[in-house]
Amino acid sequence: MNYWLIKSEPSSFSIQDLAKAPKKTTCWDGVRNYQARNFMQSMKKGDRCIYYHSNAAPPAAVGVAEVVKEAYPDHSALDPTSHYHDPKATDEKPIWAMVDVKLVSVFPREISLEELRGVKALAGMELLRKGSRLSVMPITAAEFRTIEKLAAKTP
Repeated sequence: MNYWLIKSEPSSFSIQDLAKAPKKTTCWDGVRNYQARNFMQSMKKGDRCIYYHSNAAPPAAVGVAEVVKEAYPDHSALDPTSHYHDPKATDEKPIWAMVDVKLVSVFPREISLEELRGVKALAGMELLRKGSRLSVMPITAAEFRTIEKLAAKTP
């Protein structure tokens, strides 16, 4: 099993939105960064993801999701009415991919970016690198477990 961190702006699609989605499942579409897309194409069914609210006050890790469908063409790239439309994408060369994720759990408390930065075990995490903006990134099993343990603790 691999571990990932996936970012979403809560105003676009929060973990609460995922909790309300049919079967608590959604497609993870709209990724328009080649490195993040390549990471998504490496995701396997059963992989676990830290769900992270970006562009929030404060940005924070808020729960866990599981990959339930491996990468397939992102339909929003082909939709001219979509905010994520890419005129270079075609049925033959879709360019962009998405996966389906299902809610596993909502953390009992959010783990803010500031709190994550203060945890020695997370010092090497991509999310905490200055200038890191990827919406999909790998994390280690140890980082995943550390974040889960933080969420269970009273601050």
